[in-house]
Amino acid sequence: MMSINKGKEIAEGSSGPAAVAVGAVVGGVGGGDQRNPPPLSRYESQKRRDWNTFGQYLRNQRPPVALSQCNANHVLEFLRYLDQFGKTKVHLQGCVFFGQPEPPGPCTCPLRQAWGSLDALIGRLRAAYEENGGLPETNPFASGAIRIYLREVRDSQAKARGIPYKKKKKKRNPLKANEVSSTSFPIQQP
Repeated sequence: MMSINKGKEIAEGSSGPAAVAVGAVVGGVGGGDQRNPPPLSRYESQKRRDWNTFGQYLRNQRPPVALSQCNANHVLEFLRYLDQFGKTKVHLQGCVFFGQPEPPGPCTCPLRQAWGSLDALIGRLRAAYEENGGLPETNPFASGAIRIYLREVRDSQAKARGIPYKKKKKKRNPLKANEVSSTSFPIQQP
């Protein structure tokens, strides 16, 4: 069974000793010089660590689950498993602090993984799946069920804190009505 520290570190994206030990198991990727591989970026290290931890999670299932048999339900179970290592207080609907961004006192509501952490984790695992030979069409991390779960987590955490989630708007390059740029082309109406 996976130690609590390894799961905790992967959930937090840390690079502590247990997380480094998990990442050190994997040899270099690619055909370069194995004695002096270039150092991985923080993102690549985290992605490798996340991928190894997910693989370990699947191997620890009874019965063990082969990666080729992995589906969105396994991913959802993994995300729920990671909740036990969360640091984000999510107030339950019956809590007196439900809907308050900064509650004045402690309560017994559970700690969970923050939505942003889960969203970033899924992004890394989605990329790692395809980098490790998985087909985009069969990627369990790209499943609609995962998107729905993440949306529900985001909305419930925002509601529990009393802070609505606002999607960031893409920045536009505004042009004045009379100003026509040489690089822009008018959209033709049919």
